[in-house]
Amino acid sequence: MATAVIYARVSSTGERQSTARQVADLTNYASSNGLKVLKVYEEHISGAKRNTERAVLAECINYAVTNGVELVLFSELSRCGRAVWEVLDTIRTLKDNGINAYFQKEGLSLFGAEGRENPYLAVMVSVLGVCAQLERENITYRLNSGRAKYIADGGKLGRKVGSVKSRERKQEEYSKVIRSLKAGKSIRDTAAICGVSVSTVQRVKKEFAI
Repeated sequence: MATAVIYARVSSTGERQSTARQVADLTNYASSNGLKVLKVYEEHISGAKRNTERAVLAECINYAVTNGVELVLFSELSRCGRAVWEVLDTIRTLKDNGINAYFQKEGLSLFGAEGRENPYLAVMVSVLGVCAQLERENITYRLNSGRAKYIADGGKLGRKVGSVKSRERKQEEYSKVIRSLKAGKSIRDTAAICGVSVSTVQRVKKEFAI
């Protein structure tokens, strides 16, 4: 039975969005195609972030490479990079290590059934990636336009006074997370041990430079 890992990502760093649907759809795909899913990686991070900031994606690919995983499952192309060159870079890393990739929304695979590289994948990735990038730029434009109008109409941006937690308060609240990270535990393991989301651990790790 071929082995696979699932990578799922949503853009919200809070609890508003869930990776559950992506995981369920990809799990069903794996089951229907005789794949054994070894691990599921879930990340809550903005789609605007570079891949160097996507710790869980890096962990997923590293696991696939070091453990001889045959296939990485993504819900769509945009899950593995914010820009075309990042998507292609992720695909190149997988290809160089003989690991297949499947993108469910687009129905694309890096290698075909006979193990041959899909010669059109790079072109498809480029076209679809540019479309995704243009859509993100349109969303940013609409958000900025709405924000500008809100301010022009007298609205005020920012948190209410006193709503931002102090560094000391955060250090106390997330003391268990900090201890786990300093002990060398991974982000996913820390999240499971401490009963918090992966995005929370990522935020704490970044803020306290662990």
